[in-house]
This record gives sequence, structure tokens and C-alpha cells, in this order.
Amino acid sequence: MRSEVASLPGSPERPNEDWVAAAPTTSDGGGTVVLLDGVTPPAGDDGCVHTVPWFTARLGGALTELSGSRRDMPLSEILSLAIRRTADAHRDTCDLSHVRTPQATVVLARWDETRVEHLVLSDSVLLLEAPDGTVRAVLDDRLDRVPDEVRRSLEATDRLRNRMGGFFTAAADPAVAARAVAGTTPRAEVRALAALTDGASRWVELFGEGDWTDCFGVLREEGPAGLLHRVRTLEAADARTGGPRRWKLHDDATAVYAELGDRRAAVPRVSPPSGR
Repeated sequence: MRSEVASLPGSPERPNEDWVAAAPTTSDGGGTVVLLDGVTPPAGDDGCVHTVPWFTARLGGALTELSGSRRDMPLSEILSLAIRRTADAHRDTCDLSHVRTPQATVVLARWDETRVEHLVLSDSVLLLEAPDGTVRAVLDDRLDRVPDEVRRSLEATDRLRNRMGGFFTAAADPAVAARAVAGTTPRAEVRALAALTDGASRWVELFGEGDWTDCFGVLREEGPAGLLHRVRTLEAADARTGGPRRWKLHDDATAVYAELGDRRAAVPRVSPPSGR
């Protein structure tokens, strides 16, 4: 396993609410990747005395420990247990029933010599690259289905948060783990993977600089830091020209790239697009 990680805060005045870890499990030739994007609450009461970074560190730490140590548990059960552990850590001090209680998007990937497991909850992205260079994006697009006019209203968005017909995040209810997009792929069909928070996936989803295969090429050639530099450059140009950005000029942006060590073929070196 070879991995690279990069993360940038959306603003120097605010703490980075993303959380990421990549760890090998040498006993079975595998590894695990955990990526969280903390949900920034609007100003006002959210029923919790803790910060979003506190929450993502607790949840991310539990997910990393459990995904490495409990190989017998499916990722959905691991997410459920990690949410319960995190909720128990502040159940006595906070109102966990509040709709805006600290929460996060989740990407989990775990592999051994035979298979690659994945789980995605909300709008972060997992990319799986096959030995032939084909890239598959694993997406939970339920938030994207919410119309922009609804998302501009905090009250309207809250009515869809962690509700059927709306979208789901990891907050305080362990049952949400069953709503995640999850699956398994034979190890021989995945030679590398990457995970992106939506601040990093803007390169594809907001600015349209390439598709997911192009994005994977950037990650391979320039690393996660190179992709984040490209995103920040596009955001700065967008601010000058009044381009397609939405609510935030910059968002917390995190990317992780991991090569699983496919034994049959080396990863070819290809030149990613230079951007426009």
C-alpha cells in the first residue's frame, strides 16, 4: 500500500472540519481509508457544546480503529457502532435529538487480499480504479437531488436532513448506517482508489475541468496536494470573473489517494489534463 493525503481549510479563520486517515493492515496485505467532511452548522443553537472538528475526530478515530480491528464486521455495522460510540461520548451534555447536532459525510474503504469493501454516505466521493485504467465513482447523490431553491433555505433543508425522501449524514442515530451506499469488489479488479470531500471534488463537479478518470490522473501524477492546488486556483479565478461557484468561495478540501499494490501490472504513467 502507498498512500498520499492532503487537506486545506476553507478559511484560515476557521478550523478544518474534514478528517482523514489511511492505514495499512499488514497482517492480510490490506488497508483502510476513512474520510469525513464535517457539516458546518449555521449560526445559532445546534444543541451541542462541542465543535464539528471534535465530532469528526471522535467519529473518524472510531471508524479507523474499528475498520482495522474488526475485520469480521461489515462496514455498515462499523459505521453504526462508531456513531453510537461518538454519541455516547456527549450524550450527557448535549441534545443529540437536535436536527443540526454535529454530523459528517462518510467515505470508508477497506481491503485485504481478496476483496475491497466500500461505503459512502452523503456527498463525498470514492473513486475505484481498475487494472485497465477504468475509474468508477461511488456516489450517494441524494443531496444533489435536493433543488437549489430548497437548499438555500435552512428550514427547508432541515426538514429533509436524515429523513426518508431527503438525504442522510452520520450524526447521532446509528440506524443511518443502513442508508449508506455500500458494496464489495474483488481485489483483483481494483489497483488504486481515492476519496474526496466535496471541496476537492469541485474540480469535476463544479468547474468541469475533466471527468472522474481525468481527476484520478491528476491524483496519480500530482498527488492530492496537486489536485487541491488546482481547485484553489480555479476558485480564485472564479471569484474574479463571477463564474459558477455557489455559496462558498472556498470549502474545506481533502483528498486521499492509495495504491493497493496490484501484483499483475504496474500503474501506467499518464499525463492528466492541464486545465483551462
